[in-house]
Amino acid sequence: MTRPLFTLDAILQATGGRAEGVDAEAINSISIDSRELGPDALFVAIKGDRFDGHDFVEAALANGAVAALVSEGRGSGPGRIVVPDALGGLRDLARAARERSRAFIVGITGSVGKTTTKEALRLVFEAAGETHASIKSFNNHWGVPLMLARMPETAQFGIFEMGMNAPDEIRPLSQLVRPHVAVITSIAPAHLERLGSLENIARAKAEIFEGLESGGTAIVNADHAQIGALFDAAATAGVSNLLTFGFSRGTDWQLIDPQTAADRSFAIVLHGDERHELALRVSGRHMLSNATAALAVAHLAGIEPSIALPALAGFAAQPGRGQRKALGPKDKKLLLIDESYNANTASMVAALEVFAAIEAPGGRKVAVLGDMLELGREAEAQHAGLSEAVRMSGADKVHLVGRNMAALAAALPADLLASYSQNAEEAEDVIVADLAYGDAIMIKGSNGVGLARIVNAIIARFEQS
Repeated sequence: MTRPLFTLDAILQATGGRAEGVDAEAINSISIDSRELGPDALFVAIKGDRFDGHDFVEAALANGAVAALVSEGRGSGPGRIVVPDALGGLRDLARAARERSRAFIVGITGSVGKTTTKEALRLVFEAAGETHASIKSFNNHWGVPLMLARMPETAQFGIFEMGMNAPDEIRPLSQLVRPHVAVITSIAPAHLERLGSLENIARAKAEIFEGLESGGTAIVNADHAQIGALFDAAATAGVSNLLTFGFSRGTDWQLIDPQTAADRSFAIVLHGDERHELALRVSGRHMLSNATAALAVAHLAGIEPSIALPALAGFAAQPGRGQRKALGPKDKKLLLIDESYNANTASMVAALEVFAAIEAPGGRKVAVLGDMLELGREAEAQHAGLSEAVRMSGADKVHLVGRNMAALAAALPADLLASYSQNAEEAEDVIVADLAYGDAIMIKGSNGVGLARIVNAIIARFEQS
């Protein structure tokens, strides 16, 4: 018989709550969305920026949830487990899941590459045993406890992504997850608006060290000027095991001889006296770096390269993070490269470098670039500074979207700029009308710009059933 995720008694013990008319003896899934409920679901009524889960308790119970975790004083009726605060109750369940777990736990943060590294490591861990990993980008104050609370007691490996927009956000997440390994994928100019400098970004990311289990290991990317700040933060946090990876000489896991093609990447990874041949089904030096972090973590988990390397060889780009779609007739496809989920200066340059290696199937190369958000006073300079990378990408035409992209529009040659729009809604029809079968189009911008609507419009127009 399959072990439940939590018994009702375990939920009450973990949260200190009381059950009101709950018939179920156990739950097997946890959700904060009344529309997306797994089997024997516990619905947690957290209050978000736009919605309050307490307004959807009845809908969740009607849709099949066996119980709802609710805050004291927020309604009454059968099927409820009442706690002082629903989000606090979710954190209590997360702590209980972590306390009972015997899994090898990994926490991942960084300015760029968190989700990519998590997905690469997930492939490796799944090749070795039962694995639980964060989904989507559930990496904030409610996403991390939700993902941790969902971890089955039988999991052998757990991977948790941690994000932040300001100082003091990663620390409590790491202290909740208590990773055996903490990974920092990169330090780059993201969230400058609230953090002010790369040094402050490094310090905020380094908060992940403060949740490391005793004797745990920190693994950090060495290919940036803030590496010293990370070393200092690790020492302050009492981290005794610190490893580095990247292209820089002298790293513990060093990449050499990188080669990138349109949809493949290759490199040699040096680790001590060992040489590992790394091959990926995705292009980009940054992807090789992310995969090397996964390889280093696998080594710490006791997974042999003979298992890890073949697993990484199957790694491909994720939706919104470089995923490719060939649309249309066999003889003349439109190639769509979807990088619409996120963007900062480092990831934008990396994406443009990958685009440079891509050939259009039989037409032009078109780039759609949207605002990089949360750059504060640096926004104008950071956007204008992309001009050289755009020129080197080989794009024949560039469409720019967002107020900050006005700075890049002014910096580009007039014959290269196809259009400039204030927002994605304004740009959608212009961009779709400009495309033809045979073109290659890359779409890159911060998620808040909404470029996914342009991706969807292109698919709707050019995909053939």
